[in-house]
Order: sequence, then C-alpha cells, then structure tokens
Amino acid sequence: MNISQNQRKFYYLALVLLLIAVALVCAWTLWPRPAGTDVNVMPTPRVEEEMPSPMTTAAPVAAQGTKKTSTIVYYQDNYGYLVPVMCSVPLADGIAKATLSMMVQSPDNDMQAARLGLRTILPENTTIDLDIAGGLARVDLGKEVLSLPDAAAETNMVDAVVQTLTEFDTVDRVEFLIGGQKREKLTHGTSVEGTFTRGDINVESAEPTLSQSVKLYFPSDSGSVIVPVTRMVQAGADINTAVMELAKGASNDGMLENVIPAGCGLIDVKVEDGVAKLNFTGEFVNLVQNSDGGRMALKALVLTCTQFEGVDSVEIYVDGEKYDASAGELGVPSFMNVADSIVYDYIQTQSNALFEMD
Repeated sequence: MNISQNQRKFYYLALVLLLIAVALVCAWTLWPRPAGTDVNVMPTPRVEEEMPSPMTTAAPVAAQGTKKTSTIVYYQDNYGYLVPVMCSVPLADGIAKATLSMMVQSPDNDMQAARLGLRTILPENTTIDLDIAGGLARVDLGKEVLSLPDAAAETNMVDAVVQTLTEFDTVDRVEFLIGGQKREKLTHGTSVEGTFTRGDINVESAEPTLSQSVKLYFPSDSGSVIVPVTRMVQAGADINTAVMELAKGASNDGMLENVIPAGCGLIDVKVEDGVAKLNFTGEFVNLVQNSDGGRMALKALVLTCTQFEGVDSVEIYVDGEKYDASAGELGVPSFMNVADSIVYDYIQTQSNALFEMD
C-alpha cells in the first residue's frame, strides 16, 4: 500500500504528540514519594561545581496540594558510567531516603530513568533504612544487593550511594549495613567495610606514575546527558591541561561522544578577568555537523572550564576569530543534567526532525 507524503507527515506528527503526552503524564505521576522520615532536619544537597543549591527553592504543585524540590539522583548509562541528574521530589522530611529509593529498580523508577536514556542502580525490591547523625550516614540496604551480577555492578552501586548521600551538606561519610549486619565484602569481593567519603567519579584506568587528576565532561553516546569523567594526568591539574585532555577525546571509543571535532587542534588557552578564551584551529567549525548542532559538546566544554576557580565564563575563538555560537549555548548551566530539560530537549529534537523532513 502506498502512503502519501502528507499521510506520512501526519503519522509522524501523531507520534510526536503521543511522546509529549507520555512525558507530561510521567512528569505528573511517576515521581516517587518519600518512604518515611530518615532525619529530623532536611539536608541540603551539595553541588560540586559551586552551583546554586538545588534545595533552596520549592514551587507549589496546586493539583497535589504539595510542594516539590530538587535532589541529585545517580543513575548509570548503558556502559556503566555514573550520571548525576537533578530530579524533582515532593518537599518533606526524608529527602535523602526518598532520593535513594528513586535508584531502586521498579516499573516506575525504570521508566523515569529510561526517559533520560539511563538505568537504575539498586536491585529490585531493595529495602533502605537510613540514619544521619554527626555527618555520618548509616545506610542499611536489603540483602537484594548481594545478588548483583558482578564486581563492576557492586562498585557502581557503592559509588552511586556514596555520591548521592554526600550531595547533602549534612553528610560527610557513609557507612554500609547489609540486611542489618556489617559485612566486609559483597558477593563478588567489593568492600563495604568502614566508612566511605566522597571521591572521584568514573575514574579512567591509569598508569601508576600518573598522580594528578582532572575532571572532564563528555556527552553520552546517546547525546542526551553529560557524563563526568576523572582522568589521571602527569601535568598540572589546571584549565590548560583539562582542555588539552578534552581535545584528546574519550578514552573508550564509542562509549562517549568527543567534544572537539576530529582533526581540530588547540592553539592556546587564556584566562582574562574571569573569562576563559579558548583558541582552536579551523576544524572547530565542524561542530555544527553534530546531530544537535554541537549544543551538548559546547555544554561539556563550558562545564570542563568553569570548574576551575577564577573561571566564570567561556569564549571560543577559531584561528583567532571569535566563534559565533547560538545564543545561550556558552552559558554556564545550573547543573550538568536536569531531568525536565532532558525530556524537553528530546521532544524538541524529535519535533524538529519531523518538520525538516522533505
């Protein structure tokens, strides 16, 4: 049966409208509710890049008669990279426990993660008890975590729980109990003994002689989220080294998208009056050939640069001439990944692709 061009456009438009409807329903119904109260005073999440705290405001939700606030949830991508995402939760006591509960596999949580192109970390039916006092978060996870498939999954789970809890200003250290009991190791040998403090995230393998680290930001292979990566280096951990390492690309081919176009060289990096001025060779203009026009790559570049003290903004030059980026694309984001923005951008991308069809 032959389908006319108009009919084909109609079908694609119907699909986009269906995606928008699903996104709205998910945003309205799928945010997990706090499961109890784990502390008497609501902690405030800590944001590494010295960005405004996501817990400082809460907007009323009229239909539910409740207020919502923001929290940082750690998911993983298809390659096991941990990805922090700012998500909305109802404003109530027990935000830390509610945040961990969003990381447990379940139909609702898995759908929420899938909307972001990500996956949950804690096994299905994992119970969570949490007590926070004196900077120590004692988290008791159900025995379901003993069923994780391998050591890599265990390490990701431990790192994700520690990163999530230490986003809160009231938590400096994390202690694990499993099924109410202290353990030295999980099933595949991952240590859960003693206390854990916040550390580097997504550390690349490195030679023993490399002792310093820089944090780099790359778009995920799907292009929907930004992934922070810690790379060990021999040179000083400064903005010059970070941009040079970013230009080298991700260490694992295909798992993360490169920020700098192939063949592009870095001429120099200067910081003047809080502005990082990056000068690249002419190949940088090929960035617009990315599926999103280079938007996520520019965001990753800005995040990499503005993590350093004294850098408030970024300007890009190509062979000495200022690069004309689209309005707002070199602005400093409030956080690297915001759930509502990810879904909105996906819908916009699909809509644009539809109306650009011949």
